[in-house]
Amino acid sequence: MQLWPAGSRPYVGGSTDDSVLQLALGYNGLSRLDGSGAGPRAGDPGLLRLFGAELGGQVAWLLPAALVALVAGLVWTARRPRTDPLRAGLLVWGGWLLVSGLVLSLMSGTFHGYYTVAVAPAIAVLVGIGAGMAGHRGARPVLAGTVALTVVWSWVLLGRSAGFVPWLRWAVLVVGVLAAVGLLVVGLRRVAAAVAVVAVLAGPAAYSVQTVATAHTGSTPTAGPAVDGGTSAFARGGPGRTPGGSDDGQFPGRPPGQDRTGQGDRPGSAFGEPTASPALVSLLGTGAGSYRWTAATIGSQTAALYQLATGDPVMAIGGFSGRDPSPTLAQFQAWIAAGDVHWFIGDGAGRGGDGPATQIGQWVASTFIPRTVDGETVYDLTSPAS
Repeated sequence: MQLWPAGSRPYVGGSTDDSVLQLALGYNGLSRLDGSGAGPRAGDPGLLRLFGAELGGQVAWLLPAALVALVAGLVWTARRPRTDPLRAGLLVWGGWLLVSGLVLSLMSGTFHGYYTVAVAPAIAVLVGIGAGMAGHRGARPVLAGTVALTVVWSWVLLGRSAGFVPWLRWAVLVVGVLAAVGLLVVGLRRVAAAVAVVAVLAGPAAYSVQTVATAHTGSTPTAGPAVDGGTSAFARGGPGRTPGGSDDGQFPGRPPGQDRTGQGDRPGSAFGEPTASPALVSLLGTGAGSYRWTAATIGSQTAALYQLATGDPVMAIGGFSGRDPSPTLAQFQAWIAAGDVHWFIGDGAGRGGDGPATQIGQWVASTFIPRTVDGETVYDLTSPAS
């Protein structure tokens, strides 16, 4: 993409100079590791970050078990040849877990909790490998200890959401400890193994059910109920309540807590953006098939909101947060002259500093007549004021 002529390809959104290399090495890349890119951060950098209040319930339920399986497996297969499938699997998935886990734990730039999904496959496979090694000689105390460790950790995690099914954490602890004792005494018998599996998976299963049953909005999703003891907005806010409007917490040029009209955020809003009103969705859908874009607006968060609601194309001026210098005012004016865009959503003030997005917003506000639909300002780009 970098080698392709800039005039014959889309602008590299999020970059400052239309460079995919700058994107990878800058704000959306290495700066998130070294901290040079300011933005929201889930948890404080450190080796125990994935176990903290913000992230523990997101990814760490089986993380201790995966680490035990990795160490035990490498010890038990230490004398096997390099080509042994089991040892190779441990090295591949263990390397994935350790490298990704350390990066996520120590990165000091912008960090969202959902980034932890990167270690989920490695955790799953290592736990599976560990279960497959349960019949190994000497595995009984390791298996029993791992079950006990996991249920105690589940008890801790569930305790961070004290109001969420409060009896579950104690049931997990009691049943899990009994299962661990049974595994230690009688070995890998079906009943003991089945009870252990239920106890180990009850906590994350409950979080999964709660997540599926809860409506989520915004673009920083979290799993499970709200968590006590967190220091970031991600831990305090719970599912669907996410701060800010871009990765730095607010759209540029808008005071915190205000929507584009200057009023307080409307109920159900995500990232400071209002929910799409039925009246406006109906208006945008009228004759939408006759236009290349049924509407244009500044920032992809707002554009996505209305595109999802209408099912019709909505242009995102200025990229994610309105800062990208694409399209230019001249390009936008050419599309309007060609009849490609029907509506402009927003008050015309712009959120892109003094860049093209602001210029476009100002030109729209000075050229077309505003109308208000459910508190939202829109302009009919097919009917100039004069």
